[in-house]
Amino acid sequence: MPNIYLSPSTQEWNPYIGGGNEEYYMNLIADAMEPYLRSSGIRFTRNTPTMTAASSIVQSNQGNYDLHLALHSNASPENEAGLRQGSEVYYYPTSWNGQRAANIITENLKDIYPYEWLVRTVPTTSLGEVSRTRAVAVLIEFAYHDNEEDANWIRQNISEIAANVVLSLTEYFGIPFIAPQPVRRGVVRVSSGWLNIRKRPNLGAQVIARAWNGNPITVYGEWQGWYVVDYYGTIGYADARYIRLLERT
Repeated sequence: MPNIYLSPSTQEWNPYIGGGNEEYYMNLIADAMEPYLRSSGIRFTRNTPTMTAASSIVQSNQGNYDLHLALHSNASPENEAGLRQGSEVYYYPTSWNGQRAANIITENLKDIYPYEWLVRTVPTTSLGEVSRTRAVAVLIEFAYHDNEEDANWIRQNISEIAANVVLSLTEYFGIPFIAPQPVRRGVVRVSSGWLNIRKRPNLGAQVIARAWNGNPITVYGEWQGWYVVDYYGTIGYADARYIRLLERT
C-alpha cells in the first residue's frame, strides 16, 4: 500500500491575519487528513511541530516513501501584503510523477477554492521540500494567510481541504477513496486455507500477506465488499466475507 511522508508546516512565526499561524492551521489540516488516510489504506509518517523543514527532509530521506507531501500557506511580498490570493502546488520540474501528483491536487483544489482560475501548478527548484527529498515530492501552498478572505477560507474549510487532498492522493496511487469509518477489530473466518491480503481490491491483485483462520485483524475501511485491513503491520485489502467484525475500538 502507498506510504507517504506528511509534512505540515513548522513555521509558527508566520502569523495569519485575524489570529493563529501557519504551523497551527497546517497541522489542523494534517490532523483532519489522518482518518481519511487510514480508511483509504495510505500509510503515513508525520513530522512534528518541534521539527524544521530541514529535519523533516532528513527524516523523510531516511525512509522509503512513495510521496513527500508538504502542507503550507503562503504570504505576499511586503509591498503587496494582503493583496495576493490563490492556491499554488509545487513540484520539481524534472519529476514526471511529481508533476502528475501536483496536477491532480491542483485540479481537485479547483473544486473547493473560491476562484478556480487562481489555483495553479508551479515547477520549482528553490524549495527544499521539493528539491532535496529522495521521494517524489509536492508542496501545497493552500492560500495566502495574509489575505483575510484566503485565511478565512482555510479556517472554515479544514475538513473539506483535508478530504480533498486525500482524494487526490487516492487518484494518484490508483486506489479507492474511502471516507473515515470507525476502526474495528475483526477475526479471520475461513473454512480452509487462508485469507489473502491483496494490494488492490480485486481478486486478481497481488497477494501481499496471508491471514489464517482465527487470526485477529484490524479493519480501517470498507469499499464494495472489501475491507482495508491491518494484518500484523501489513496494510491491504481483504474480502469482507471472510472477516467477522467484533466491537468497535
